[in-house]
Formats: sequence, C-alpha cells, structure tokens
Amino acid sequence: MKYTAVLASCLLALAPSFVNAASLSHSALFSRGAEYANVKISPEGDYLSALTTHDGKKTLIILETETKKMINAINFPGNAEVGNYEWVNEERIVLQKVYLKGWSDVPQYYGELMAVNADGSKGKYLFGFNSGEQQTGSHIKKNTAIRATAYILDPLPENDKFMLVNAIPWGSAATLGRDSLQHVYKVNVKSGVRRKVTTSPIGNANFLTDNEGEVKFVAGLNNKNQLQTFYRKDGDWINTNDLNIGLTDFNPISFADKANTIYAAARENNQTASIYKIDLVTGQKEKVINDENVDPSNFWINKQSKQLYAVEYENGYPTYAFVDQQDEHTKLLKQLIASLPGHQVQIISETTNAKLFVIKAFNDRNPGDYYLFDAEKVTLDYLASEKSWLDPDAMAEVKPISFTSRDGKIISGYLTLPEGKEAKNLPLVVNPHGGPHYIRDWWSFNPQNQLLASQGIAVLQVNFRGSGGYGEQFQQDGYQKWGADIQYDIIDGTKYVIEQGFADKDRVCIVGGSFGGYSALQSAIIEPDLFKCAIGFAGVYDLEMMFNEGDIKQTRSGTSYLKQVLGENPQQLKAMSPAFNTDKLKASLLLVHGGNDERAPIEQLESLEKGLKQHQYPYEKLIMDDEGHGFYNDEHRAKYYDKMLSFLKDNLKL
Repeated sequence: MKYTAVLASCLLALAPSFVNAASLSHSALFSRGAEYANVKISPEGDYLSALTTHDGKKTLIILETETKKMINAINFPGNAEVGNYEWVNEERIVLQKVYLKGWSDVPQYYGELMAVNADGSKGKYLFGFNSGEQQTGSHIKKNTAIRATAYILDPLPENDKFMLVNAIPWGSAATLGRDSLQHVYKVNVKSGVRRKVTTSPIGNANFLTDNEGEVKFVAGLNNKNQLQTFYRKDGDWINTNDLNIGLTDFNPISFADKANTIYAAARENNQTASIYKIDLVTGQKEKVINDENVDPSNFWINKQSKQLYAVEYENGYPTYAFVDQQDEHTKLLKQLIASLPGHQVQIISETTNAKLFVIKAFNDRNPGDYYLFDAEKVTLDYLASEKSWLDPDAMAEVKPISFTSRDGKIISGYLTLPEGKEAKNLPLVVNPHGGPHYIRDWWSFNPQNQLLASQGIAVLQVNFRGSGGYGEQFQQDGYQKWGADIQYDIIDGTKYVIEQGFADKDRVCIVGGSFGGYSALQSAIIEPDLFKCAIGFAGVYDLEMMFNEGDIKQTRSGTSYLKQVLGENPQQLKAMSPAFNTDKLKASLLLVHGGNDERAPIEQLESLEKGLKQHQYPYEKLIMDDEGHGFYNDEHRAKYYDKMLSFLKDNLKL
C-alpha cells in the first residue's frame, strides 16, 4: 500500500480550534477534549466533514476532499451547538441541535433535527417540538411540530429525498423514559414532511433496516429487563421466540447472503455470545464464530451489501474474526492493519461506491488519528489527530493482565506502566470502572490514567465479575454482590500486582467514578490497611437510596434492573453501603461530585457525609454545581485533575 503523508495543517490552518500545547497546563493537556471528532465523508466523496470546537461550542466544518479547502462551518447562535450528524445525500447534512444550559455543562438534547446543504444553503428545521411552519395562504402546516426525541435511524444516502428517523415520544416518555414504544418515520430531508412507518412492539427499542431501507427488526428490553427481538413480516411484528431456535439475548446484526437469512449474536447457556447465521423461515441456525472468553466488542458491516464481514473481540488486545474472507472490506481491513502496525483500525465512514474511506487508527498510547484511504489509488493520506498536542511516544504502555481470584475465577484487567520507569515498586492507583454491569475496561487510551502515569504512577484496571463482555454467567456472578465479591476481585487484583513486584504495598490508592466511586469507598472499607487514600467521583454510597433518587428508578425497566442486581433486602443493602460503614475507614478521602448529577444525585454524597460526620472522619471534597454524572467541561476536568494529583502526591509520598 502506498502511504502518503498529507499535512494535518490542511485542516488545522483552516479550522477554528487550533491548540497551542505550550499554553496548556499539565492537567489541561489530558483534560482537553478532542480537537477533531466524528470525521466523515459524503456519499459520493466530494466532501469531508468533522466536528471541532470554536468559542467553546461544537462546530461542524465541511471541506473539499480533493483540495482540503474548508468551504463552510456550521454552527448555531446563542447557547446551541452541533450534536451528532449524518450525510443524507451528497449535498445535504442532517444534524442534532443541542443546548448548553447554565445549570448543566453537559449539552441537552431535545430531539431537534436540522438540515443544511454543504455550502450552507437551504437550512431547514426538519423534526422537533418547534417545527410547526405555516404554509403560505393556508391554515395547513407543511411540517407540524412533534413532541418526541429524534435520532437518525438510517440516512438512506442513496435516496436523495428521504431518511428514516427513530422517535421516542414525549408524554409517556416523561415517566417511562425509553420504556415507551417508539415510532419510525420516513422524513423528507428537504421539507421535513414525515410519514409514520411503524411502531415498536417493545420499549428500549433498537431497529435494524435492510439494504432497501425497510425496517425489518427491532430488539428491546421488556419490563423485566429481558431482551426480546421481533421481525417484521407483511407489516406485522413477530416475536423471534416463535422460531424456537433455543437462543437467548438474540440480537440481529445484519442480513446474510441468502433471502430470509440473517446474522445474529445470541447465547447458549448464559455463556459468551456467538455469531449465528439463521434462516427465518425454517429456524435453522449455524454457529459461525465464537470466542469462549469474551463477547464480541464490535460488528463491522459492509455499507454496500449491509452484510456482516468482521467481528471484533478484545480478550486483552483487540483482534478481528472475519466472517466473509472474500468481502472487499475484509481484504481492505487486513491491508490497513498491516499498514498501521500496533494500532486498532476502524473504517468509520465510506462512499457509497466503496472508493474512499475514512479510517481511524488508535491504541493505548494514541487517542486517534484519522486517515483518508483511496481504494483505486491505494493511498492512505493522514488527515488529523484527535489530540495532536499529545505525543504517543511519550505516553504509557497498557498491558493486559490476568490473575486468579480467591475463589478460583480467572479475572482479567489492564496495567498502565509509566514510560521510562522501571516496572518495580511503583506507586499504584487502582481505577475500578463504572457500571458495574454491561460495562468493562478496554485496551485503549485513557486520559486520566495517562496523566497519572506521566507522574510515575502505575494504574490498575480490573474487569471484575459482574463486568459485561465476558459472558452472561460472568456478569450474573456479580449480581447482588456489589459490596462483596466484586470488591474482592478488585482487592485480589491489587494484591496480585503488589506480589508481582510492580507496586509498592505502602503506596496504593484507589480512584473511581460512578460505580467506581462506590468501589473506591467500599474496597477501602473492606481492606482499610491496603489503601492509603480513596477518591470517589460521582459515586453511589447509599444503595437503598437508588430506589428513591436518581434517573434509573424512573423507568420500569430501570426499577427491574435495580431489583435484579441489588436485591431488595434492606439489611443487605445497608451492609453494602459505604454511607453506613464509615467507622471501618482508614484511608484519606477526597469526594468529588456534580451538583446536577441525575444518575448519582448529590443526595448520595450527602448520605456519605452524614456517616462521616457521625464519626468525625476527615475528608476533602470538590463540588461542581453545574456538572452532571462526570465533568463535561474541559476546565472543570482540569480543576479536578489538579486536585486529584495534589491529593495523590501527598498520600503516595511522591
């Protein structure tokens, strides 16, 4: 493959968000968001587009592909900014309009979709609560307002006039959230005129369309938090249970090479998900791919045929399993992996004729570089980096590890080791992930961990039992064990790293966000002599409160989830809640929270503080009143990172 280096300045000099690394503090280098994101190419390849930041707001820039000349920058006035977007034909883009509110630094999306041509002409409000537009000389509205939150389901790039929109209606959604039934509309991308295509038979819906843009499948969660899948035949939804294929968590991925056949991910006996080819008429199934250790992490679909060609797995380092060796995308992806060694490679956008592709390459040291690949010329042109101010060669290596827990389970994780330091007797920060279920840690660039490593600190991430991605049984093993077995895995992993000589047993702290914030406190309660300090970020500290406060309990499926993973025994919930066990603590504490957190409301922190004050236990805290569940604002993250580093340096004696 011929490799051509096209200077990123083609983009950087024209885009309004150039970053001067010398002007950033050390924490700001790692807290700053991506300079470029969501890079795409138009259906016929004449234009490139990307999200960047200008005056503190997301802006969409459009460039000519051949010259790299910027022809337009799309933004909104006032407190609005650009959210996600799609090319719906060669000249037209549909984008979300989101709002920055004073009470929250996280953009708020109310379901509005706007359309505009690449050159900035023919802007149109397509879909949303404010889209009513009077037709001249008539009382008929050309595009009536709709109280629903809209997401682009299928941009139908080969259809110049229409796209498919998935809409979650308001009203019932205000009390039931995504539990409410959802609608699919066919929307004119020029006028916004819409026609309802179908309604989901289940809430929490995810639709799948075929190559002609027909809605064929929907998967969702019922009120008991169970995945159910339906296929559409002659306008009616038919439950796939009727196929009697004997699989659970049945999730359609794509259509296959024969009529009435599909590829789907599903499970047998609660183990890792396999890929099956299934005949929808006979119910006959063929297992195509399985990894006995992990579930698939990504599915790659040929945009021309809409057929699955590759499955991504991550048992330690990422790997690919190819479903169709003859697919041109398979050959291309293999070629790109060979051309960009040491990187995880993804095809993120392509033209309808599969001539031009936007590629993203990233790894544990590199947050991401974007390339343009020309299949005819066989050239790979570098476009831009997500964070050009960070030098991958100066970043830390992330090593997959595994160990045996106290009860004999094999537990996996990752260890970030500082660059240029001997991996021996290092200060250690344990960083449990959030969730805890349906989520896991990956081999990837983690800005917080890289910041810590830049200060000579090793970082441990543990995919404890209960984590997603290792089979249903492994996840279920963590149910109602939040305060016990899950924490034992984290503690056992910490002791393993110490025993292997990587970490100094007298310089260990634990830092986590969301469920990781809970774990930081709970592990420090279970093993008070192991951790010198603990930082809880947006943590849940009173488990019974989750049934009364926060956004999870607002939906039927959310309440069902809490009952399933926590149980309803008040004594057990109290025993697993840090707020009621502060008398067992020895670690120094830093508590960080957003005042507008809906997932773990500020009442969670207040409950923990009440317990700490009852025992006159000292602690430090940092509250950001206008942040939610995690800090969205770059400056706020930098402030947290500064506070975190200062606290860790004191307690780890750096």
